[in-house]
Amino acid sequence: MKKLTAIVVLLVIALAGVWFGGPYLAIHGLSKAIEQRDTAALERYVDFPRVRVSLRAQLNDYLVRQAGPDVASSPFGALLYGLGDQLGGAAVDTLMTPTGIGAMLQGHVLWKRGRNELQGGDAFAATEPARPLKNARHRFEAFDRFVVDVDRGPGQPPLKVVLEPQGLRWKVVDLQLGMAGIP
Repeated sequence: MKKLTAIVVLLVIALAGVWFGGPYLAIHGLSKAIEQRDTAALERYVDFPRVRVSLRAQLNDYLVRQAGPDVASSPFGALLYGLGDQLGGAAVDTLMTPTGIGAMLQGHVLWKRGRNELQGGDAFAATEPARPLKNARHRFEAFDRFVVDVDRGPGQPPLKVVLEPQGLRWKVVDLQLGMAGIP
């Protein structure tokens, strides 16, 4: 009976370790994929369809709030909203794919090379890798919701990266940009 109790306790401890360690492993894997510019690995850690839906909603809400009620009441405003939704949605749909993220990471390399941020100072050396999650803060908001706050600089609200479990893996399901006018 004591052995059975010990096995059950060890199993519960192991499951808790896997559950609560999962987000940290996902963040580590996500960081590695970004540093190595491995877009195939990003797909293991990001639920791109859910992130696209969230970003489109945030962008639409931001546009409506910035335009104000006067624009919303005019027929011309409705046309502008529709155009903004189409253009913004197309941009989000293009960028929030593994290929779009890969292009942004390649742009990061070009930016670093242009600023001469190279490893070892050699003109042909590799650039310093992107490490956006280096000084991020982590916390569980709920049993099944893990949030990473990424600082974006002085005067700007942090980017919130939200992870939720999908089976035994934790994946990024939302990016909360914290744009002005959005809670």
